[in-house]
Amino acid sequence: MMTLEDFKAARSVLAGVIADTHLVHSVAFSKATGNHVYIKPENMQVTGAYKIRGAYYKISTLTPEEKARGLITASAGNHAQGVAYAAQAAGVKATVVMPTTTPLVKVNNTKDYGANVILHGAVFDDAAELASQLAEAEGYTYIHPFNDPILATGQGTIAYEIFSDLPEVDIILVPVGGGGLAAGVASLAKLLNPNVKVIGVEPTGAASMKASLEAGHVVSLDRVETIADGVAVKTPGDKIFPYVQQNLDGILTIEDRELVDAFLDMMEKHKMIVENAGLLSIAALAHLDCTGKNVVSVLSGGNMDVITVSSLVQHGLVSRGRVFTFSVQLPDRPGELVRVAEIVAEQNGNIIRLEHNQFVNINRQSGVELRVTLEAFGHVHKQEIIKAVKDGGYDVREVMTTSV
Repeated sequence: MMTLEDFKAARSVLAGVIADTHLVHSVAFSKATGNHVYIKPENMQVTGAYKIRGAYYKISTLTPEEKARGLITASAGNHAQGVAYAAQAAGVKATVVMPTTTPLVKVNNTKDYGANVILHGAVFDDAAELASQLAEAEGYTYIHPFNDPILATGQGTIAYEIFSDLPEVDIILVPVGGGGLAAGVASLAKLLNPNVKVIGVEPTGAASMKASLEAGHVVSLDRVETIADGVAVKTPGDKIFPYVQQNLDGILTIEDRELVDAFLDMMEKHKMIVENAGLLSIAALAHLDCTGKNVVSVLSGGNMDVITVSSLVQHGLVSRGRVFTFSVQLPDRPGELVRVAEIVAEQNGNIIRLEHNQFVNINRQSGVELRVTLEAFGHVHKQEIIKAVKDGGYDVREVMTTSV
């Protein structure tokens, strides 16, 4: 069992190691949901994610002989950095196996903390298989990223801080991958207040914990497909599953497109970069069937490379109708481009890019294709701009925006 004394021990070990990620009240999300919403910004944690808690605490419990053999783990990125950081602090060698799809920022940060990084496989489960093989062959001490009650105890210390900042918390939302965070937070939360609801959040394309809870035992998915790489886990941890069964009050599943919206919301309303896995608890706010409750969304991490950030911003703006592209066929004569630009300007559209192709066909009455990419205030404004161009006598066609 994970006891209150265990959690107290973990909190004592982590004192002075982890950052104080105090709750932030979200006026925007509170207004949107009718609840009193607070965010727990573990994206601002040491190493950029909550994983430092479990990794550091777990390594602190190892014997000198276990440390001397060297450590090995598998991770999609955040646990890797936590292990690398803690191993460096303990003066222990660490090897980390990461999927080849791991964002570059997580790979480089892990190396910067002194770990030897091996890239292998497309998803976490592939990397975990190799790490287990290496642990057996080389005698390394394996630090599992989630399937370990000691590690989960370290992750669960988040609940202490939530209750310290908001004793009257009603609902805690936690992202779920393998289940270590959910097991730790839910177990401690129930020890502190059995009436608090702890709800896990998974991506629809990797809902292995939901499937396991419904089956009553751990099951493995055939495949996972989600932009939330940090929780792309086929099989939850069997050692921590009983804690999840006993203490988690439910699971919500989120579509990837909802994470794109949540990313923009966090950037624009809270000026925070949160990775897709961490955004699960933000997207879940819209799925709560309650009002007037004190809700805490745990943002599990913020380690995201700039290419992914750029892609999310672009897709988010397009999905909200704030960036779009239309195409018109123009007569090949002076002044036509200016006329279209004036119509757009009259509607307060802001042109980002123009593509003017005079060689679409040989009919000079409609021989020029003009593609206009512009900013709008949203879908309603977008349609107003398109209608104005049509009313100006042009045959308008909205086209897929591939870049901004």
